[in-house]
Amino acid sequence: MSDAMRGHLAMLVFSGLIAGSFALGSMAAPHIAPTALNSVRFILASCLVAAVAVGTVGIRREALRAPWRYLVLGASMGLYFVLMFEGLKTAPPVSAAAVFTLTPILSGVFGFLLLRQIMTPRMSVALSIGAVGALWVIFRADWRAVGAFEVGRGEIVYFWGCVAHAAYIPLVRKLNRGEPAVVFSLGAMAAAALLITLAGWRDIVATHWAALPVIVWVTIGYTTIFATALSFILVQYASLRLPSAKVMAYTYLTPSWVILWQAALGQGVPRVLVMAGVALTAVALFLLLRDDEVPSVRA
Repeated sequence: MSDAMRGHLAMLVFSGLIAGSFALGSMAAPHIAPTALNSVRFILASCLVAAVAVGTVGIRREALRAPWRYLVLGASMGLYFVLMFEGLKTAPPVSAAAVFTLTPILSGVFGFLLLRQIMTPRMSVALSIGAVGALWVIFRADWRAVGAFEVGRGEIVYFWGCVAHAAYIPLVRKLNRGEPAVVFSLGAMAAAALLITLAGWRDIVATHWAALPVIVWVTIGYTTIFATALSFILVQYASLRLPSAKVMAYTYLTPSWVILWQAALGQGVPRVLVMAGVALTAVALFLLLRDDEVPSVRA
């Protein structure tokens, strides 16, 4: 299997894990401040990834060069997660998911600005097909739902989080200096934990941790292990092997993964018209899986 194919496989797993955090996050958001929840998850995830790094590749002194790189990455990803949970307080899941589908396009823009990556015609077509398919899935093949879409405060807040998320992908490739994915992930994660804790200290102290409902602790546990520690490593791994737009194109699969989650939990299977959108996302990914060389512009 080529490096590019490994990157695609990493992002396939990533999209499935992220879908779980959407479902749980919307249930936990009303009960805890976004900074408090994300501070705990990033601290725990940093400890978990640190143990993995020490037990596998080790942490060399060279990885500590230019620590400002980790602060930049940590600020980007930390901002995304905080704004995600803040947006989920008021944004309906349908609207939030629709905003999330803008991330691949935004990532392509940042990929050009930071790395001079230019999308090939086939990649542009694939992203367009994937966007249409994802939106069709998100709105459950209901034109009335599409027409009723309104942009509220939650959607606007979450949009800026998606901008930060889109910038993160090309930043990984630009700032990495040969560090293994797990070590580089640890640096970014630890920086995110530090920045979120400092920014949300008042919320952390004011939180009545013993009185929190079970769903909050389930969400913290899931997001710590799967949607933070493992996902960070997967996206770092893929970002070093794929163009930014291709990495973020896998966000189009998230709504489809959510449907599978709901089916597994006994919440029903979508109707045939909705599955047409799933088929479109599969077509888009097939186009992206085809090996092509992304042209670049010399700086």
